[in-house]
Amino acid sequence: MVSQNSPARTANVVGLGLIGGSIALALGEQGWAVCGVDSDVTRQDLAVERGVIDRIGLDPDAAVTFVAVPPKAMTTAVADALATTRGVVTDVGSVKAAVCADIDDPRFVGGHPMAGSELEGLDGADPQMFTGAVWVLTPTATTEDEAFSVVAAVVSEMGAEVVGLAPRRHDDLVAVVSHVPHLTAATLMRLAGVRAEEHAALLRLAAGGFRDMTRIASGHPSIWLDICDENRQSIVDALSSLIDGLSDMKSVVASGDRDGLLTRLTSAREARANLPARIKRPSDLAEVRIPIPDRPGAAAEVFTLAAELGVNIPNFEVVHSAEGDRGIAVVLVEAPMVDVFRGGLIARGYRPSVQRLA
Repeated sequence: MVSQNSPARTANVVGLGLIGGSIALALGEQGWAVCGVDSDVTRQDLAVERGVIDRIGLDPDAAVTFVAVPPKAMTTAVADALATTRGVVTDVGSVKAAVCADIDDPRFVGGHPMAGSELEGLDGADPQMFTGAVWVLTPTATTEDEAFSVVAAVVSEMGAEVVGLAPRRHDDLVAVVSHVPHLTAATLMRLAGVRAEEHAALLRLAAGGFRDMTRIASGHPSIWLDICDENRQSIVDALSSLIDGLSDMKSVVASGDRDGLLTRLTSAREARANLPARIKRPSDLAEVRIPIPDRPGAAAEVFTLAAELGVNIPNFEVVHSAEGDRGIAVVLVEAPMVDVFRGGLIARGYRPSVQRLA
């Protein structure tokens, strides 16, 4: 773990666009020295001029390197970062299965911050972008626990909430909550645009609900070409489910089935109300200490189990026991879910201890 006063608090950022620039600014606000590179030399110079990074280039001894390049370039950029640095490397791509399958270095931790902006490049970079956002980490069986711990700690410093998922599981879920919503918003916006040609007043009538639903359609289009290529099957499956749902809704409306419509709308409202809220008070948390083998993959097992059980983990750290041959995962979880989490751990052979926070 990198302490607040450690001289090792230097980070690299590869790719100084919207997300990379926001990471650099967020790290700088937390006292990190940030080095950065970009394929666009002009952007590199602008990043220094604006104080986004401290200097151009990569520090080979940096504690962590964030790779923020387009999806098609991700695997090569991650491999290059691992070859030229000695610290932990993580990426920010929204598709995880491919890069996590191609890169088996124990220093690599796949990642995806669920945050963004309609703005582009450094003009949209915001140090507060990740405050309150979910940042998914996708460790694999080869990921070192110490590497995972470092990335989780740095991401938490930037104000994000860490969620652990298996790479393929991430891609299936993000297709539903991110990729298909964007494509749906784009389709709805195109429909409105075509109708607006026939009825000039239509877009003037677009009030809050329509604007909220289609806001994400204003994002930069080009990145979605790579995303749809990289996550094609998961997106197609999710689109098929959406089409089936819309067909069902169409049938209910067309038949005048008021009870059926009410059931569907009520179910949607309840699901929306049950979206998780962020933890705000220590009394809402419990500390779980989990003895784990000091080997790659143990942190992945703990986090993926939490995701499977629907258990939120606001904080995570790996420490070492006095014996030196076993790690201790120190995990904070929501107090109402601690018994579920503990039971799941015991069922998988772990021996956790629980302490509720005052």
